[in-house]
Amino acid sequence: MNAPMTLLKLDPGHAFGVNGRMQKDTANEAKIIDQYDFAHENLEKVDVIIIPNFIDQEFLYNQREKIAAFLEEKKIVVYCGHLFREWLPGCGPFMPQLIRNYKDYEVFPTANSAIFKGVTTEDMTFKKGVAGFFARGFHYAPDNAEILLTFANGRPVTYVDRTTTKGTILVHAGRDLLGYADENKSTDLIRPQFLAWLETEVQSLKENSGQ
Repeated sequence: MNAPMTLLKLDPGHAFGVNGRMQKDTANEAKIIDQYDFAHENLEKVDVIIIPNFIDQEFLYNQREKIAAFLEEKKIVVYCGHLFREWLPGCGPFMPQLIRNYKDYEVFPTANSAIFKGVTTEDMTFKKGVAGFFARGFHYAPDNAEILLTFANGRPVTYVDRTTTKGTILVHAGRDLLGYADENKSTDLIRPQFLAWLETEVQSLKENSGQ
């Protein structure tokens, strides 16, 4: 039987991030620490680091070597937000989507996207009749990245990078993927499918490293 994966989530302590502190799936509950405690956190038994939006990126830039070393141990870093400092290997700065009308906010899962399987474009695009809450921009993905979600123009909203480091990097140009639940629409699928994807990815990395 495989050991349960261990998740470490950095809390930016921001008022807009309060919903992200509510873990709705106790079987996969993450250990949540204040973002500034990351500098002293022992990562030996951690499989996945989850870094949400509103994080202090100047602080993470100073911690970039620790993040890179974690990935070299064949582990996973998930970043949900808008990168403006080069602390995450292979990820370029956030680029705003050119918006001419609401349809430019529409996002589309790719065929191989297990995390967004069954999630409709309409449910991701609109919230209470307003477009643009799910994603308003993108990051250029590295070569050979696996693209999971795009705008209509092909710009990658969500991608997986397994080649820049020995580990896996998932970048999502929006809010915390763990926060999608209890909305009574297809976006409720994102959280459990994201957790299932993480479990599969953790196991794959451990098998490839001989653990």
